Amino acid sequence: MIKGFSLSKTAIWILMGLLILGLAGFGATNLSGNIRTIGTAGDKPIPVDDYFRQLQQEIRAVEQQTREVLPFQQAQQMGLDRAVLQRLVATRSLDHETSELGLSIGDEELRTRILQISAFQGINGEFDREGYRFALEQTGLSEAEFETQLREEVARTIVQGAVLGGIAMPETYVDTLVSYIGEQRSFTWSLLDASDLATPLGAPDDAILRAHYDDNIDVFTLPETKQITYAWLTPDMLLDSVEVDEEALREAYAEQSAEFNQPERRLVERLAFLDTQSAQQAADALTAGDSFDDLVRGRGLALEDIDLGDVSEAELGAAGAGVFAADVGAVVGPFPSTLGPALFRVNAVLAAQETPFEEAIDVLRPQLAADRASRLVAAQAESFDDLLAGGATLEDLASETDMVVAQIDWTAGSTEEIAAYPTFRQAAASVGPRDFPEIASLDDGGLFALRLDTVLPPRPAPFDEIREEIIAHWEAAETAKRLAEQVAGQVGLLENGSSFADLGLDAIVEENLIRSGFVPRTPPGFLEEVFDMEVGKAQVIESDAAVILVRLDAIAPPAADGDAAALRAQLEQQASQQLARDVFEVFANDVVLRADPQINQQALQAVHVNFP
Repeated sequence: MIKGFSLSKTAIWILMGLLILGLAGFGATNLSGNIRTIGTAGDKPIPVDDYFRQLQQEIRAVEQQTREVLPFQQAQQMGLDRAVLQRLVATRSLDHETSELGLSIGDEELRTRILQISAFQGINGEFDREGYRFALEQTGLSEAEFETQLREEVARTIVQGAVLGGIAMPETYVDTLVSYIGEQRSFTWSLLDASDLATPLGAPDDAILRAHYDDNIDVFTLPETKQITYAWLTPDMLLDSVEVDEEALREAYAEQSAEFNQPERRLVERLAFLDTQSAQQAADALTAGDSFDDLVRGRGLALEDIDLGDVSEAELGAAGAGVFAADVGAVVGPFPSTLGPALFRVNAVLAAQETPFEEAIDVLRPQLAADRASRLVAAQAESFDDLLAGGATLEDLASETDMVVAQIDWTAGSTEEIAAYPTFRQAAASVGPRDFPEIASLDDGGLFALRLDTVLPPRPAPFDEIREEIIAHWEAAETAKRLAEQVAGQVGLLENGSSFADLGLDAIVEENLIRSGFVPRTPPGFLEEVFDMEVGKAQVIESDAAVILVRLDAIAPPAADGDAAALRAQLEQQASQQLARDVFEVFANDVVLRADPQINQQALQAVHVNFP
């Protein structure tokens, strides 16, 4: 809500830029004759032009993000029209409030602000009276109307500043947040699993499994399932039927010659100088016994700063012949380079790679076949659509075309076969019983169409079909249960001074962990339970087929370091900003309520018909 009322010089300049650009020929008279407003808030009219312009801006913003045209009906479904209307009602309600309070700026302040707007300045930087008049004429605003809008904008800012100024979250609240986030715990814990059971689990009989199945029926309940029939065709399905002749292979080989036939390359470092004299002095220093690395460090550089990587002779230009004639480890030059005279060090030689056409065929053939298969699939898309439009079923497509028909029991978690494609999952999620099959594209260039046959509601999985799953679940639960019973007596011993070693347990000591920390091999929520414990107390926490015996050893306040101070400052700022937003929202809602806005639905419709 605050964002809707904020004002700055930048905002004003942006507004002026929009005004100068104009409304692309739009005006209130283009809508429906004498309609100038879409309603009122108190004694303030809500201009129809403002509603049209802001709604148009919202639609264009979405189109820029999605790179697709946004039909107005879809914009309405997204709530863009309602959001714009609410924003305008809130703004004009606040204008009404400022009028009731008698808030405004004087003529001199208004003049100063207008003179500061760059859109009204000439090429000499001075206020251009004719440019000011012309810019307003282009938008259909008179000088009086514009100046009234500017006065209202400033008045809103004054009210906003008065409401928000000085709002800060109480120290106690910030202290509580800092303590919650930064408080530390030190504890000792031990993990026990099936290998620690005093008596190994036996095999469960059918009665035990049936009881466990009934007690945990929510675990063994299948999700809603859509039984879907689909027809699909992917490039891979056509690979075996695609023929690639030798001429096409040779053309592809020629086009990819640089990939199959790479010249000799070398790993090279280049140390460039401003002039030939400096470069030669460096070369003389090398001859006198200095190392290349010393020269690099002497220039204030690191080796990675001068590394060219692997380069060909041609890429080195005039220096290529000399560098490629040098042995590995040699420093040669000075030679010309794009950065000036330079010394070059050769670090390695990468031999030329030449792949004959006969050997490249195994790489080229699959590439060309895949490309041709993709084009074959794409070329059939329109004919598939025509068949479906003519009343053909998916089964008809499979019998008359290259498409293959199949079925899937689809759930939100399905990822097998065609369900691995995001576009199919989206279509499966949205398909209804009355939807007709339509051709859609897959990410790899394939095509598909689907039909919903039946929707199966959530239901228990048949016992016999998931017997092994039930056994595994029972074993995990029974193991955790027996381990918890087995170590229950050790909780009191740990609380009364016994150590984990005294009880024959391998223990892990964790020190000064915060609430957001991470402890490997522990279940979700483990640290939350530890933070709820009292010092000296021990507890058994069940995990998957295991239990954790933990004792809280110490509680420490948040660390008093730079990170803690930064955290406190951040939390204080965020909390104060949120409080300010909440306070202003309450104020703004009250302002709107007292302004009693009235909206003309016919005027709204007159605007909406101008959108495609």
